Amino acid sequence: MIACCMHGFSPVDRDGLALHDADPTAWQHVADTVAGLGFTALEIADSHIRPGDLTAQRRADLAAAAASAGLDFAAVHVQRRSVIDPAHGEDNLAYAHRTIDAAAELGCRVFSTGLHQPFTPAQKRALWFWTAPGWTDPDDPEVRTLAVTRLRELGRHAAEVGLPMSLEMYEDTYLGTAASAVRLVEEIGLDTVGLNPDIGNLIRLHRPIEDWREMHEATLPYANYWHMKNYQRDEAADGSWFTAHPTTLRDGLIDYRAMVARAVELGFEGPFLMEQYGGDSLGVCAENRTYLTGLLATSPRPAAPSTKGVTP
Repeated sequence: MIACCMHGFSPVDRDGLALHDADPTAWQHVADTVAGLGFTALEIADSHIRPGDLTAQRRADLAAAAASAGLDFAAVHVQRRSVIDPAHGEDNLAYAHRTIDAAAELGCRVFSTGLHQPFTPAQKRALWFWTAPGWTDPDDPEVRTLAVTRLRELGRHAAEVGLPMSLEMYEDTYLGTAASAVRLVEEIGLDTVGLNPDIGNLIRLHRPIEDWREMHEATLPYANYWHMKNYQRDEAADGSWFTAHPTTLRDGLIDYRAMVARAVELGFEGPFLMEQYGGDSLGVCAENRTYLTGLLATSPRPAAPSTKGVTP
């Protein structure tokens, strides 16, 4: 399954009405647009629509809009609602639980979340939010243990309703490096909880980064869902400057031909999500889907099935 993200749609219309609160005809427009680009699946981003906060009738309306366009839901992605937020962690945990139930009701393949926090004022002002400083998870064993405990709780709930849970890699969180992300999944200790190796989130940073090949090699064995995007990146050899900007899967720093082949070899069976920032993001997502389809058609057969978070 190759799904489209919702970045190409505004979360608020010209009159200030949130897409979450809009008439179902607005949702139908989203579904029809995505289907018109050749997609058969959509990720519901809670930045746009929060299924866990919809009434049963509104969830039925959302499902009907997708069905009318011939779309399935790949996932509900909960973002910037960290379960270890110092002020809102417990509320975010409850929100994630009701979103899991909503995701199962809507027929999603994955429940996706992470530990990233709301944008800081500096990030909101920046042209590209990743160029400004954001939240950093503390180097505190008790807070990390809380993350493990709460994410394990969510993983068990998701498994009970038939969903794998995927944790998105994101800078300066406990999912911000390959080693820390793998350790977090191993600490959670559930086969139905895996990683979303969204290493695009890391190669765009204007700072030194881990080698993208080594990050993929470490995380792909744990992958059960994959946000895919790419960036052109340049940096000075002496570390005095860095720059990055969005581009297609083909043209960025990450060699997705090699990484997709490696993922298939390792038995990756989760959905792919085409994600893009800036410009005609929907058009780039469609172009990336075509590129990925070609890669999958020529990738080697898997050596063995993955055991991390795959629903039979």
